[in-house]
Amino acid sequence: MMEYRHSLKGVSTSAVMLLIVLAIFVTAASATGKRKKKAAAPAPAVSKLDYSIFKWPPPPSITRVQFLDFFSSEKIEDTATGKKSSGWMDRIAGVSEKNDKRIPKLRFELLTPYGMAVDSKGRLYVADGKVGAVFIFNTETRDVEMIKHGMNAEFGRIFGLAIDDNDQLLVTDGVKHHVLIFDANHKLKSQFGDGVLKDPCGIAIDSEHRFIYIADTELDQVLVFDADTYKLLRRIGTTGMQHTLTTPGDFSKPTNVAVDQEGNLYVTDTFNDRVEVFDGEGTFIRAFGKNGDGPGDFARPKAIAIDSDGHIWVADAMLCRLQVFTPEGTLLMGMGVFGKKPGQFQSLAGLAIDKNNRIFASDQFPGRVEMFRYVPDADARVEFERRKAEVDAQNAQQSPAPSAKAQAAVSVAPQKQGMKLAPPEALAGQSATSSGAAQKQAAPPAQSSTPQ
Repeated sequence: MMEYRHSLKGVSTSAVMLLIVLAIFVTAASATGKRKKKAAAPAPAVSKLDYSIFKWPPPPSITRVQFLDFFSSEKIEDTATGKKSSGWMDRIAGVSEKNDKRIPKLRFELLTPYGMAVDSKGRLYVADGKVGAVFIFNTETRDVEMIKHGMNAEFGRIFGLAIDDNDQLLVTDGVKHHVLIFDANHKLKSQFGDGVLKDPCGIAIDSEHRFIYIADTELDQVLVFDADTYKLLRRIGTTGMQHTLTTPGDFSKPTNVAVDQEGNLYVTDTFNDRVEVFDGEGTFIRAFGKNGDGPGDFARPKAIAIDSDGHIWVADAMLCRLQVFTPEGTLLMGMGVFGKKPGQFQSLAGLAIDKNNRIFASDQFPGRVEMFRYVPDADARVEFERRKAEVDAQNAQQSPAPSAKAQAAVSVAPQKQGMKLAPPEALAGQSATSSGAAQKQAAPPAQSSTPQ
């Protein structure tokens, strides 16, 4: 009898244990099912910013500049692999998550983007001195290659970039005091400027006349080299005066250079808040700009570039704006205020315009490059004529033979219809005065400092 009771007790204990185990598994399965249901829930759609609304001058004026995109880092890889998440059994079994491809890899990002250049394939090159690398962006796929310090070359502090007709990349280094040359495959080929350059910054190539121009901020000079032999040909400006010269043809901390189709040289004389112009022999022609925050003024002019119509674009790091001038220095248009939105800037440093009329502006504090599309004069003229024909057709339908009074009323009709028919060549539509006032109100007190 006693043996029977012990047997029953053992059976009941086993049954209780079995029930407990089953309960645990059911609870775990239920929790897993809930997690799967939660994971299966569709992610809310993320609304994307419509970049097409960012254009200058603003409508109804004819657009001359259109924001396209920006670049700031290596492309974010898609981490959705379809793998199940590792559970507690995987962790107990010692399965490591180090090889889990769903964990995003570390990405290189722009920190202080400065000089830029575009090669024959349309790839954008950006020098970043703090990262110690040249970023190479495919502007279509957003894939990124890099020329890195310690791996592909030895960099000190890189600033200016230029690319010649053979897709060779020239990189100025202010700490190493020279210019590095990379071939089209981004292999270090040679260097020049040692013993001559002190703090090279902006660089430009005159492919037709075979000159290389380099702005040296420490020497207060622009040095001219032969584009084939890399031998020093001449110097522009007076050195050794501790950045105090203001005389025409001299500089105080020149930072960047650009060359037009006639071979004329444009130099941003940064500490003198002006742009100086020289001919191909280095003879001074003219200067424009002065210190201030009004239309056509400069507070810290840095980058300079020339578009396909010969307009001179100047980036101002302190005023956070781009201004467009004729070669003679007449202001045509201004754009940009302090901020992080498209078309806003914080410490503009670099500027490049390629053969496809794309404008690239490097913005140091957000660590990005903004890309715009420039609408050339010919395209703007076509749009102007199209609008004019449309207005003329509307006016003709209204009255076949208008009186003098009716003609006066019709003459303002385009304005009432929201159509400003100003000549497109003038980049009209944005008042230089109102633009300057907006810049004065929006510019930060001393947010942008010279990286030199």
